[in-house]
Amino acid sequence: MTITLFSIILLAFSFLAGLLGALTGLGGGIVVIPVLVLLFHIDIHYAMGASLISVIATSSGAAAAYLREGYTNLRIGMFLETAAVTGAFIGALLIAVISTTLLTIVFCFVLFFSAYLTMHRKEEDDILAPSHTWGTFLKLDGTYPLQNRLQEYHVQHVPLGLFLMGIAGVLSGLLGIGSGALKVLAMDQALRLPYKVATTTSNFMIGITAAVSAGIYFSHGFINPAISFPVMIGVTGGSLFGARILSKINIRTLRIIFSIVICLIAIQMLYKTLTGNA
Repeated sequence: MTITLFSIILLAFSFLAGLLGALTGLGGGIVVIPVLVLLFHIDIHYAMGASLISVIATSSGAAAAYLREGYTNLRIGMFLETAAVTGAFIGALLIAVISTTLLTIVFCFVLFFSAYLTMHRKEEDDILAPSHTWGTFLKLDGTYPLQNRLQEYHVQHVPLGLFLMGIAGVLSGLLGIGSGALKVLAMDQALRLPYKVATTTSNFMIGITAAVSAGIYFSHGFINPAISFPVMIGVTGGSLFGARILSKINIRTLRIIFSIVICLIAIQMLYKTLTGNA
C-alpha cells in the first residue's frame, strides 16, 4: 500500500472517529486504535499515540464550538477534572497491587449496566429538580439551548458525581483506558445533567487528560507524524462536523449511539482479557 492510499483511508476513518467522538464525548480512540492495529497492523504503542492525538483534536475541534453554542459547562468540567486527575495518580500507584484482570471484567459489566441506565433515563423529569447544596454553592447550575430557547438545569448528587469521577480516574490509571465513557456516565447518571451538556463537557475534559499523556508518548517516540498527521486532520474535520449537527440530533438517538459504543468498548476489553491479549 502506498503512503498516499494509506493517508486517504486513514483520513476517512479518522473523520468518522472525530464525528463519533464529538457526538458522544468519548474521543476518537474507539475507532482509531482498532483501525490502525487490525487493518494496518501498526504497533499498539504507535496506535495509542495516534489515539491521544485524535482525542486532543476532537476536544480542540469541538470544545470551542460547543462552548460558543452554550452547551459546555466549564465550571463543572474544571471541578470534576480535579477528581479525575487525582484518581489517575492513585490508579498509577495501585497498578502493582491490584489484579487488573478481575478489575477489567468488573468494569466491563459496569459498562453494560451503564448502557442500560443510559437508555432508560428520562431527563425531562430531572431538569427542574432542586439543586444539590454543593451545586448551588459552587454555582454549577446552568442553561443550554433547547428548541430555540435556553433551558435551565440543576446539578444533583454532586458528592456522588465527584466520587465517580475519581473512580473514573483510578480505572484510567490502572487499565490504561480513556475515561470519557465514565465521565459522561458520571455527569448523566449522578449529576443528572442534560445529555448534550454531559457529552460536550466531557469533550472539553478529555483533551486536558490526553494532552498530559501525549507528552509522555512523544518523549518515548510513539508519536509518528506519518500516522498522526492524517489522524489529526480527519478527526478535526469530523469533530467540527459533529459539533454542527449536535443541536439537530434527537437526544434519544444520541443515547442509543453512546450505549452501542460503550458496549463495543466493553466487548473489546472483555475479549482481550479473556484471551490473554490485554
